[in-house]
Amino acid sequence: MSKDNKYVSAEDAVRQVQSGDRVFIHGSAATPVCLLKALQERYNELYRVELVSITTLGDVDFDNPLYKGSFFYNSLFVSACTRNVVNSLDGDYVPVFLSQIPQLFKRNILPIDVALIQVSPPDEHGYCSLGTSVDIARAAVDVARHVIAQVNPRMPRTHGDGFLHIRDIDALVWHEAELPETDYSDKSNSIVERIGEHIASMIENGATLQLGIGNIPDQVLKNLTGHKDLGLHTEMLSDGVIPLIEKGVINNRRKKLNPGYSVTSFINGTRRLFDFVDDNPEIRVMDIGYVNDTSIIRQNPKATAINSAIEIDLTGQVCADSMGTYQYSGIGGQMDFIRGASLSENGLPIIALPSVTSKGISRIVPFLKEGAGVVTTRGHVHWVVTEYGKVDLFGKNLKQRAHALIQIAHPDHREALERAFYERYKHSSPAIHH
Repeated sequence: MSKDNKYVSAEDAVRQVQSGDRVFIHGSAATPVCLLKALQERYNELYRVELVSITTLGDVDFDNPLYKGSFFYNSLFVSACTRNVVNSLDGDYVPVFLSQIPQLFKRNILPIDVALIQVSPPDEHGYCSLGTSVDIARAAVDVARHVIAQVNPRMPRTHGDGFLHIRDIDALVWHEAELPETDYSDKSNSIVERIGEHIASMIENGATLQLGIGNIPDQVLKNLTGHKDLGLHTEMLSDGVIPLIEKGVINNRRKKLNPGYSVTSFINGTRRLFDFVDDNPEIRVMDIGYVNDTSIIRQNPKATAINSAIEIDLTGQVCADSMGTYQYSGIGGQMDFIRGASLSENGLPIIALPSVTSKGISRIVPFLKEGAGVVTTRGHVHWVVTEYGKVDLFGKNLKQRAHALIQIAHPDHREALERAFYERYKHSSPAIHH
């Protein structure tokens, strides 16, 4: 197949988008920046085009006042470059478990008119790969009326559910560009290191790991070099897994599902990671409806889910997606994995967070901020870890939970939390029964 006569310009490709269409945007490292920019250039001829995606990365701008009325950003998971628009009149957020987003597309609740994706070049049989992000993109591509693909030789060809034949793509745009990179290792500090050490001490040999986004999961991985026979069944893969896979610490030997394979839904990291997963049969990048399905997660023994939070109240309610009414991120896959791990044989569901914000405000609070979203309910929460220790809330009553959480709060805030406890329960020492 000659590249010259099959490919069109980005400007020509996005002409398929019409006013009123719903357009899916491929996410994370696979964000098709050149297609997005070409679409945004048409702002003066388009009206009320609805954009849907999870996290987007790269040099993209959704806040330009020129786009007002042209585009509406309906986010399924909010990220840095969409936060402003989602919290404005020109956008909004759909609360949904990541595992169920494919159902929104397939059941025509959010039918997709056009999918903008980024793929690896076609192989000799004509198959491209969705590369770093299969997640919700697989379902979007399967149902979209039109599929427009940026073909990028810098996109790794990944194994799993992401293969797509060029006959199923309506327009191909050849555009070579580096993928946006994310490096979590440079965001570490002594607090994160202590949290990582606490969590690593809880993880058993033979555990199957799920790691959320951020520097804490990456720090945990650095502390697992002495472990044996770990598995990986995770929503996201980052650079931290590479040394453990290379050393054989992660070998997926004891998994019941996909033994011998590391399973993920999307890949976020540096060029080193993109090169590591390129045509690597040991890594399976799969549909989010499968990866994040609680009934799948629970089948692997010792499923260990490590996720973070913005704040947690003294009863165990976890807010991980908003700061009061301000939509900061999304529900994502936290509940999928917290629940799945809690149902797994000897599973370990963990919420990990620094005890205070960068401004010294306690993240363990008497009450969540007004308008805050509860992502993980107090019925689902089990282990909570800060730099001051770890507590298991499962089976504890409300007073016992409050007492436990105060013990791992920052010392500067414990007295205020004790006072809040007294205000609520009218006595100062909780009745702890052993």
